[in-house]
Amino acid sequence: MLWLTGLALGCGQSGDGQGSAAGADGSESIAETPNPDDGAAGAHDPADTAAGESGAADAAGGSAGSPAGEPGETAGAGGAAGADGSGEGEPEQGGSEPDPSGEGGEDATGSGVRVDGRQLLVDGQAFRIQGVCWNPVGRGGVHPADLDFAGFAASDAALMRAAGINAVRTYETITDTAVLDALHAAGIRVLNMIYTWGGDEPSVVDARVEAVKDHPAILMWVLGNEWNYNGLYVGLSHQESIDAINEAAARIRAIDDTHPIASIYGEIPSQETVEAMPEIDVWGINAYRGLSFGNLFEQFEAVSDKPMFLGEYGADAYDANQGAVNLEAQADATRALTEEILDHSAAGRCLGGTIFEWADEWWKDGAGSPDAQDVGGIAPGGGPHPDQTFNEEWWGVVDIDRNPRPAYEALQSLYAAP
Repeated sequence: MLWLTGLALGCGQSGDGQGSAAGADGSESIAETPNPDDGAAGAHDPADTAAGESGAADAAGGSAGSPAGEPGETAGAGGAAGADGSGEGEPEQGGSEPDPSGEGGEDATGSGVRVDGRQLLVDGQAFRIQGVCWNPVGRGGVHPADLDFAGFAASDAALMRAAGINAVRTYETITDTAVLDALHAAGIRVLNMIYTWGGDEPSVVDARVEAVKDHPAILMWVLGNEWNYNGLYVGLSHQESIDAINEAAARIRAIDDTHPIASIYGEIPSQETVEAMPEIDVWGINAYRGLSFGNLFEQFEAVSDKPMFLGEYGADAYDANQGAVNLEAQADATRALTEEILDHSAAGRCLGGTIFEWADEWWKDGAGSPDAQDVGGIAPGGGPHPDQTFNEEWWGVVDIDRNPRPAYEALQSLYAAP
């Protein structure tokens, strides 16, 4: 989900297969349309439009719009103590021989990141994404001004590593190499959002890609977040959004042919949309369908032979049915949905997923205060377990102070178990 100033456009967009309309608190309401290509506004993703208005896509590890490597960003340089960057979380099926016909690139030794059929290969081995969506904003902070990759990188990376997490997906661009160093030291790869706000010209990707394209933490470039709902956060039409993303993808490809390019869609794109975007190597799907994805994997296979991953999934920790926190329900959804992803990953039907989200963010309820955890939510008629309500300030598998919840332990039991 991305948010507009005070609006959560997106964490989960209506996860029932319908298009979702942005809710005033960032949770999103689902529009009564069965076709995500219709462009209904989206659910909750952390890069709000507010971010876009100030050029937040350049948030180089600090506040949106700030120049890369601003003072103090080296806070993340240390990484997790003792982390050796070993390749945790690779799928049991192992790798496959490098194929020069795949997207992305490798050197003569087979190192690098590329797509081979429905697989993602890292250094010649199949890579399963065991990831989280990461948009660190501390107590009292707001997005984008207080987005603080550098301040949270070392501590978050250590906790992530302990849970077996091997990837983060961002909603703003990280160009601070100290932040990337910290993640890489913990064995964590980055799905780096490179273009999300349609108020920017696609050419902005040039400098962002050049800044970090050679860093070993980069897994892939990401363009747009459930843009079929939000029109790249400026209300572009479906075709205008496609045109902007296609231009950005072509520019990236001209600069860097060693990393795949992904785009994040709300629910399943049409075959026409997929075919109109040939430079997209990997599709990320944001879906909130309760305790199961249903036939989502079969639906995607019917429209594309490209690889996909779950760009957002999960449940929040506040139960509107009870009017109280329900940590066990969040953990149940985390466990059930992640097990389903692992099963389909083992069968070669998806690359894994990035759960929404790593830590709570208290600024997202527009009717509340960033100094308190508010419970505003939207009930669109379909969505997360158990209440089908998007309570935007309660999605973290750790809380805002980084105390692990049972949902964190559920991930850890699936990802870090021997």
